[in-house]
Amino acid sequence: MRQSKLFTKTAKETPKDEVSINAQLLIRAGFIDKLMAGVYTYLPLGLRSLEKIKKIVREEMNQLGGQEILMPALTPKEIWEVTGRWDKIDVAFKLDGDGGKQYSLGSTHEEVVTPLVKKFVKSYKDLPVAVYQIQDKFRNEPRAKSGLLRGREFSMKDLYSFHKDEEDFSDFYEKSKQAYLNIFEKCGLNAVIAEADGGVFTDKYSHEFQVFTENGEDIIFSCETCGLHRNSEIVKEEKCPQCGGGMVKNKAIEVGNIFPLETRFSDAFGFSYLDKDGKEQPVLMGCYGIGPSRVMGSIVEVNHDEKGIIWPESVAPYSVHLVSLCKESADIKKADELYETLTKQGVEVLYDDREGATAGQKFADSDLVGLPKRVVISPKTLAEDSVEIKERSSDKVEIIKIKELNSRLF
Repeated sequence: MRQSKLFTKTAKETPKDEVSINAQLLIRAGFIDKLMAGVYTYLPLGLRSLEKIKKIVREEMNQLGGQEILMPALTPKEIWEVTGRWDKIDVAFKLDGDGGKQYSLGSTHEEVVTPLVKKFVKSYKDLPVAVYQIQDKFRNEPRAKSGLLRGREFSMKDLYSFHKDEEDFSDFYEKSKQAYLNIFEKCGLNAVIAEADGGVFTDKYSHEFQVFTENGEDIIFSCETCGLHRNSEIVKEEKCPQCGGGMVKNKAIEVGNIFPLETRFSDAFGFSYLDKDGKEQPVLMGCYGIGPSRVMGSIVEVNHDEKGIIWPESVAPYSVHLVSLCKESADIKKADELYETLTKQGVEVLYDDREGATAGQKFADSDLVGLPKRVVISPKTLAEDSVEIKERSSDKVEIIKIKELNSRLF
């Protein structure tokens, strides 16, 4: 992508109404644009990163056995009344439709997926089943001041699993934990599993995936001895309930959560199956959520410095920022040729070919955007058939021959 053709621009000033690091940097770097509190447009660079996160999520969900579907975002009041949650979910966006009918924009999808899967599952032979979607969710969040971490419209991957017994459910639930840890590791995040309250989803416990950072909104208590982690909302003890060790307190960002739903929703919709003996048995369910947009915000909160974002290779919109400092037509032609060559070789390149921008402006923008590698081509380097190469996460600058560049990028 030629930066001169990119319709978005970077900004020097921090948005006055944004208090979170992720929103400040993503807006300044031209990744997102704020429409209103908690609602953002994903610009070309931002959308590329978001789609890479979704790709990682899809790969792990497919490996887990999930089948992707896409459910409606507009849902009727009647299905929420079946479970008694029409008046219980206080963040739901509700609206009136034609003929006096009432609807809710999907804040979660248990009420949609349970009767959906019921249509196709009759026997024990049809179980287990796991389906997931990646779709925008809508929640009337009163504290939409944390950029992508707490949105009113946000991207969500929600997977729902259906099982014939506790053993089958527990096996899948444990496998989902590892799949989630794989996702966060691939996204450059070091997540831990913390016990938490089930909220409006279940009367039982749930598990959260938390990333420690001083900018986190959650408080997590961790045992120094056995490594147990618990959300502060359910912690009552000063000592670890598992081993008796001391508990320490840290701030963290929740990047995912999983819930054992048991039979709460299957009972509400009369969803059962016939076992080997032809007897009706309840279907056990689980719910597993990851917000790709929230993950994207978390990556920025954890990976940045005073100059800007530091993207992990796996989710960066482009892997290389090729910066041209050439002024003469002959040198510009060589810079263009290098861009074309790298692109044909499959390297994802953002090419700063802007005329009129100073070297200082280009370097500042490169640090702000935060691509993993910066390659600088200039009259000075061309005189030696060389380029400068620098990792965004390092201050070390190297001069290498252009012919050696390939080996450094792959």
